Amino acid sequence: MTTITFTNARLIDPETGTETPGSLTVENGVILGRDLAPAGEVVECGGKCLAPGIVDIGVKVGEPGERHKESFRTAGAAAAAGGVTTMVTRPDTTPAIDTPEVLDFVTRRAREVAPVRVHSMAALTKGRAGREMVEIGFLMDAGAVAFTDCDHVVTDAKVFSRALSYARQLGALVMAHPQEPVLTHGAAVTSGKFASLRGLPAVSPMAERMGLERDMALVEMTGARYHADNLSTAVALPVLERAKAAGLDVTAGVNIHHLTLNELDVGDYRTFFKLKPPLRSEEDRMAMVEAVASGLIDVISSMHTPQDEESKRLPFEEAASGAVALETLLPAALRLVHAGAITLPVLWRALSMNPARRVGLPGGTLATGAPADLVLFDPDAPFVLNRFTLHSKSKNTPFDEARMQGKVLGTWVGGTRVFG
Repeated sequence: MTTITFTNARLIDPETGTETPGSLTVENGVILGRDLAPAGEVVECGGKCLAPGIVDIGVKVGEPGERHKESFRTAGAAAAAGGVTTMVTRPDTTPAIDTPEVLDFVTRRAREVAPVRVHSMAALTKGRAGREMVEIGFLMDAGAVAFTDCDHVVTDAKVFSRALSYARQLGALVMAHPQEPVLTHGAAVTSGKFASLRGLPAVSPMAERMGLERDMALVEMTGARYHADNLSTAVALPVLERAKAAGLDVTAGVNIHHLTLNELDVGDYRTFFKLKPPLRSEEDRMAMVEAVASGLIDVISSMHTPQDEESKRLPFEEAASGAVALETLLPAALRLVHAGAITLPVLWRALSMNPARRVGLPGGTLATGAPADLVLFDPDAPFVLNRFTLHSKSKNTPFDEARMQGKVLGTWVGGTRVFG
């Protein structure tokens, strides 16, 4: 019997919405209770924050096909160092995760080498090509927790509606990246004065709203469970609000970069800031922060997308999109706390509890009986990020050389320490 008591901690509980001093005891990989008599191994927290481990939806791992960019071993190490105890990985691999056999391969690889929990999403259509839906039932039996074509929009509304109908019958969650694909094609930045001055191909924020409007109409028609993985614009929020008010089974997430950066950070064509969707205006960024604080946006994710040096050392228009973020998710998110825009329990609701519940996983709380997946962190510890110290194989972070606050002191998965 393995027992650990965390003493003198600031307990961050998103379920109760509280931040209280106290102790937490875990036994045999689950939480036993708070403020019990110390037993077993004692971890002195020194007044630092103890919270449920982060559940990160939408992590890209390069296995199979792009292991040179990221492997389950390196992604798992980065996750543990960043306080992420569960990674929900994307199917945009080579080949795509669209059969039980490929899903079984990545599940076994993750189990063998990753120190954190790993659950996989599967593609919604074969090859993520948007023409023929996958065998959703077989993939669910093989362990898929959700279905998505990632940033490939299913342009054929009939195909998408059939997939949504089939998913509803099986209770499957469908995730989508709402954008109007024709308007978005080839765009590198958000339209506006900055894009014009830089001479870069741009897309209007309205493309996101148009994509979400279509998806909400199809969800209303089919009754499917739906999650918009990466909203980024203020004009899309009223669409989401109406869908929730109408009782549709809809949730939405936002990328940490769209909460902490804006279009001006691209500066002189800095490709580490090229993301998909592109960085938006400061007004959009503030609207997304307010939506997280109010609960309209349910989930914050890293949208971890490793890219090698060769794919980023190109003209901005040609460079690959995406950034690594497993290790920067927590300190970047703490910028919102330090700015007074959000509280720690509300932040952890979006980082841990809501994503766990949406994909049907236990955890995300400090309740008795919950998995002992925990992160101990100092929210005020300052540091300057050096991208070459990151555990990820790829080093494409927009926060290189940025001043940040918030260091992970320890990470536990099922009561076993995996970092610190």
